[in-house]
Amino acid sequence: MPQSSTLAPATVPSGDLVFYSEFDDFTVWKNALQAQLPTLRILQASEIADPARVHFSLAWKPPEGFFDEMSSLRLIINLGAGVDSLVGRRDLPAGVPITRLTDPHMARMMAGYVLFATLRYARDIPHFEQAQRRGEWAYRHPRSPEDIRVAVLGLGELGSYAANELQRQGLTVLGWSRQPRQLAGIQCFAGLDTLDMVLSQADILVVMLPLTPQTQGLLSREKLTRLPRGAALINVARGALIDQDAMTDLLNNGHLGAATLDVFTREPLPADHPLWRMDNVLITPHLASVAIPSSAAAQIAENILRASRGEQPNNQIDPLRGY
Repeated sequence: MPQSSTLAPATVPSGDLVFYSEFDDFTVWKNALQAQLPTLRILQASEIADPARVHFSLAWKPPEGFFDEMSSLRLIINLGAGVDSLVGRRDLPAGVPITRLTDPHMARMMAGYVLFATLRYARDIPHFEQAQRRGEWAYRHPRSPEDIRVAVLGLGELGSYAANELQRQGLTVLGWSRQPRQLAGIQCFAGLDTLDMVLSQADILVVMLPLTPQTQGLLSREKLTRLPRGAALINVARGALIDQDAMTDLLNNGHLGAATLDVFTREPLPADHPLWRMDNVLITPHLASVAIPSSAAAQIAENILRASRGEQPNNQIDPLRGY
């Protein structure tokens, strides 16, 4: 007889879990979590009658003041990998751990998006898309993969996964991070003193850094102009890592040849922003990697049980570092 996927908890969690997201389906998440923890009461933020009964929060970009009256909060679970919206807030209860999702499906999804966007430029697909619209048979001979240099900024879990997938395609991959990392077959660099050198070699730049006070605005106009003229930019991290006005200008004057952008300084990107109308820009609505309830529910349930037993949760972030 097949075993149930429901965890067999040593502790039945008390208190409520409150869910908040403007983008995710509450019913889908509730069903996935209750398959793991059938006795847990799961509420939307609008259903909270007694904030003191809330012991757990599963949230994506909750508004300021969201946690103000949750005096019994034991655990905050970020509904994704990037936790910048939960760092440095005035309403966070002191000492309450914050965790992020590390669902392998998210890493695979992110790597797939990065691979698609990178190969689209490596194989000159935008050239053929434009030729098709003109009705032209515009042959362009493919470049050898090893002649195409791809720089990946950010070598955390998602960045390392994506960098390895790019390397498997035969591309020349450079990795950059604030702290030293080692990845087989990838030239890894660390520290701000090496960033300009990495940028100057990148035919395609993939931005996968966490947003922290140290990385906000890191890719300034000056840094972006370090890229070779005609380089392509792919941003799947956070819009605030890049000077968006400078990026727009450089895309317009040709210093940046193209961009695939999944994230922006302001989301949704305003309808009157010039990026929408640029032929050399592909825009997607912050979906490069999202949490899948059916696969993420088990790790969320495990952390809820750990918090209920007074244990430290897995995948806890350091609020001082921002990741």
